[in-house]
Amino acid sequence: MIQPDFDSFARAYEAGRPGALYTRLVADLETPVSAFLKLGEGRENAFLLESVQGGETRGRYSIITRQPDLIWRCRNGAAEINRAAMSGGVYAPVADKPLDSLRNLVAEIRMELPAGLPPMAVGLFGYLGYDMVRQIERLPNPPPDTLGLPDAIMTRPTITAIFDSVKDEIVLVTPAFPGTGRTVYQGHLFVGSVPLNESPLKDHPLNPMHDANLVRVLARQSRSKVGLVDLATVTEGAEAIRARLVGLVAAEAGAAIVDAVADSALEGIGQVALDARPAVGASGMGLGLARSLVASGRAGKASTIADPAAVGGPAACLAGSCSEATLAQIAQAEQSMSVLRLDPEAIVAGGSEVARALDWARGHLARGPVLIASSATPDQVAALQSRHGRKAIGHAIEQTIAAIGAALVEAGVRRLVVAGGETSGAVVDRLGVPAFLVGPEIAPGVPVLRAVGTRDAMMMALKSGNFGGPDFFNDAIRLMS
Repeated sequence: MIQPDFDSFARAYEAGRPGALYTRLVADLETPVSAFLKLGEGRENAFLLESVQGGETRGRYSIITRQPDLIWRCRNGAAEINRAAMSGGVYAPVADKPLDSLRNLVAEIRMELPAGLPPMAVGLFGYLGYDMVRQIERLPNPPPDTLGLPDAIMTRPTITAIFDSVKDEIVLVTPAFPGTGRTVYQGHLFVGSVPLNESPLKDHPLNPMHDANLVRVLARQSRSKVGLVDLATVTEGAEAIRARLVGLVAAEAGAAIVDAVADSALEGIGQVALDARPAVGASGMGLGLARSLVASGRAGKASTIADPAAVGGPAACLAGSCSEATLAQIAQAEQSMSVLRLDPEAIVAGGSEVARALDWARGHLARGPVLIASSATPDQVAALQSRHGRKAIGHAIEQTIAAIGAALVEAGVRRLVVAGGETSGAVVDRLGVPAFLVGPEIAPGVPVLRAVGTRDAMMMALKSGNFGGPDFFNDAIRLMS
């Protein structure tokens, strides 16, 4: 039996909390070696680890791990992370010292385990080589490296099999770290396992979302008809998607919603998009386009975007989202960077919040990254909306943050993080950025971006309010450093 039950797991997952799915098997017909030959033989980054007590006595547990979705490694005293290891992915440099970055990663993936699970059920598995001691002690220059191996590798497996020699059982565990959690089925947007209008986003303080039917939502904003490419068509592949789009054009549809419930769907959509040149698409289309470009031979796999070290200068974060996730991220950022909270009432009244924010930033940017936030609690937003109206509040906040962003860039900021979907759009429009190069992923659905076609070199991170982990702002700044 798989534990926990589906309803309990779904509630935690939709709330953004990581968890572990597990089951227990009788181990009387398997040994750790025989199981490893079945699970890990010939697979890259698979491990069989034995526990030993006192250097002589075998311990209680044997651990098999495979299929990591994240790999951390250290080479020549510098750390880097691949956060998309299952699909190839690229290694992005980490600005922190190796041991500091490893501590941060351990904290990032830590989760509360159900009672009774072995302590190593979820975590990082790998090795620390002898030369890692150089991160702690001063030693003579190392001998020549004849093997070319990393000083250390740590992986986050998606499957772990733990042999318990005391209970004579195997515990199979797979961790679940919430991603974007967005899928489209029959034209309806789902957040986790529930429709958009039943998710917490239905109570979004600025933009409550009461209709999950994207065909209907887009039709209300369009002069032309809006069609649907359903999942049955998408699963047939790129040619079926093309044929359906041709049919929709013949029926005078000017736009289409395309179902997508897995990465494989995005790949088919990406193949079509290479030639169809869509005017707009969700961020997930980037995955499909990238894989299709590589598969078609039009592009090769890149190790990373052009040298991120070339973009120096001050760094700033802007937050216009009022989501619970962003509010928690702001609270976390206050522990490590200077934070200015704008007065929403003054923003709506047309006060001098832009000038106040710029004056404040000038006095703090030299000390490190800063965060300027207009975000307010749901109760505060509701009170403002009752006095001024929902649309007026949203527009005023977006335009104020956009003006602050433009002023910061004019003042020399070259690394800019923006929280809030509409806020991000307003900032990009105000800056006049025509295009981006997409870099390594900070969090699911949120990559580092390098501006293209701007006067000065610039890096940005743009996120929807509910995306990113608790320390998102610091994570973004680290990847841009």
